[in-house]
Amino acid sequence: MITKARYCEGETFGEFMARPIKDQAMWAGITHHVVIPLEISARVEAIGGHWHLLVLSEDWCGDSVNIVPVVAKLAESVSNMDMRILARDENLDIMDSHLTGKSRSIPIVILLNNKFQDCGWWGPRPSPLQKWVLEKGLLLPKDERYKEIRRYYARDRGITTMHELVDMLEQCSVKGPVGAAAAAAAS
Repeated sequence: MITKARYCEGETFGEFMARPIKDQAMWAGITHHVVIPLEISARVEAIGGHWHLLVLSEDWCGDSVNIVPVVAKLAESVSNMDMRILARDENLDIMDSHLTGKSRSIPIVILLNNKFQDCGWWGPRPSPLQKWVLEKGLLLPKDERYKEIRRYYARDRGITTMHELVDMLEQCSVKGPVGAAAAAAAS
């Protein structure tokens, strides 16, 4: 279960980057090149409230190295959002309630409101890339598939991830926590 204490146990992106991680140079390079467009930050600020992004990740994950820096820079670019990272393999209870099909795919970005209630989640990849992987990518040898995935991330520069995360935030700011409608209907 996600609680405020559990969220706060997570690393900030700065703490994550300050410790030894796999492919440190790649993480640093991608982080350096992330640019958050002003209109994206403005959309988040316009929502109001305060939001927490809990990212389940591992430093060895190729998708994480391309997505987590984008999520971190987005959170840093606004006044009403923060982010923490928890290791997937040490938090399987949270992971197992946010599966992609039956898979523990990462990264997973869980949106929490100011009461640390789960309001939605995103991941493990931008939807056009995930669709490609499932429909065509899995038919390719692993080396070719990963090469195409890296090309996608290089071309996209995190823009699709940003838009999908902000879309989720806007939707969740209206509908409230996951299960809230069901709980309200039951009472």
